[in-house]
Amino acid sequence: MFFRMVKAALLRGRSKRLMIAVTSALGAAVATAMLGVMFDVGDKINQELKTYGANILVQPRGAAVVTEFYDLQEEAGVFHGSLAEADLPKIKTIFWAFNILDFAPFLRTTATMDGGAVDVVGTWFSHHLDLPTEEHVAVGLANLRSWWDVEGGWIADGDEDLALVGAGLARERGLRLGDAISLRGLQADLTVRVAGIVNSGEDADNQIIVPLAIAQRLSGRPGQVDSVEVSALTTPDNDLARKAARNPASLTISEWETWYCTAYVSSIAYQIEEVMDSAVAKPIRQVAESEGSILAKTQLLMLMVTVLSLAAAALAITNLVTANVIERAPQIGLLKAVGASDAAVIRLLVAEISVVGLTGGAVGYVAGLGFAQLIGRSVFAAAVSPRPLVALLVALLVALVVLAGCLPSIRMLLRLRAAEVLHGR
Repeated sequence: MFFRMVKAALLRGRSKRLMIAVTSALGAAVATAMLGVMFDVGDKINQELKTYGANILVQPRGAAVVTEFYDLQEEAGVFHGSLAEADLPKIKTIFWAFNILDFAPFLRTTATMDGGAVDVVGTWFSHHLDLPTEEHVAVGLANLRSWWDVEGGWIADGDEDLALVGAGLARERGLRLGDAISLRGLQADLTVRVAGIVNSGEDADNQIIVPLAIAQRLSGRPGQVDSVEVSALTTPDNDLARKAARNPASLTISEWETWYCTAYVSSIAYQIEEVMDSAVAKPIRQVAESEGSILAKTQLLMLMVTVLSLAAAALAITNLVTANVIERAPQIGLLKAVGASDAAVIRLLVAEISVVGLTGGAVGYVAGLGFAQLIGRSVFAAAVSPRPLVALLVALLVALVVLAGCLPSIRMLLRLRAAEVLHGR
């Protein structure tokens, strides 16, 4: 009898039932899209931010000590130790190797050009590495500084007679694409040709950037580099990561395992130090902290949109259900007059609205998956992975919204008197 009454109620007043279903569907669609992107957005935002620079700096231990304790920045021609170029592939062999997106070594020296001193920086532009894991990767400055405006073009791996010239230096010395530059270094004299002019807004605008081998020959330091900038995909810091950054030895065994096996910027830096002798790897805190802040604010914004959309859906359902109860007051009064209890009438109302609301929620969930993919592809150029947790949360939230929408009507039902309704009062 109960199910026949629910079925009959669903077949009557279809317009209001449809409006309740549409309202639930819209709320569920927004919640699904926002929660789906929120749970999947961390890696995508970090991936996006990694196109704007490195977040870990690897230096020789001596250079790191000088920089930290004497507040001196590394300068061309100032020698505080070096790293072995042959050790650089080890960076891609750590536990979080797949989170190392890119890295580039740097060797700074000075040279004389047309009677004046210039800063020369050697690096990898797009260097091919054959790793011990049989993986083949290309790393270098071209990806690490992808936002630079390079007139002409980047230097390819193996073009050791070419150079990039900063826009400021090019204007000062009257250099153009294709010009030959004679460089007299500390240990060698070389001639390179201008392959590109760099407009970066950084120190590079006043430097000559050459393949690493050229800088090594100019400075007489074969197989050596001054520093390495690493771009890694990381997890935002929490209290554990900050505690480990201050002193890893202070962690308990359980905390150590959690920290080491989580892609915090401090744990990745620590693992780089493990594989590179006499090196110090330090997070570039401004970058790492900015990533965490941006991620937290983005997720908070999506959560607020979800809450507001569900609150609006609950208010709309409240109005629709209340209007429906007012229209059906004579029927409800008759049910009470023939002996139906308040609890039985409430169960009937909640069952009707739940069926309609959850059906609309299911349709909204499917639509929300599509919206999430649209957001992922248009904003991050990547698909958003469906998560079972999102489906569970949306089902729970839709159920709560439907229940919240029924509460004012339930109060109205409890106050409704059969005799007054049947006499038109």
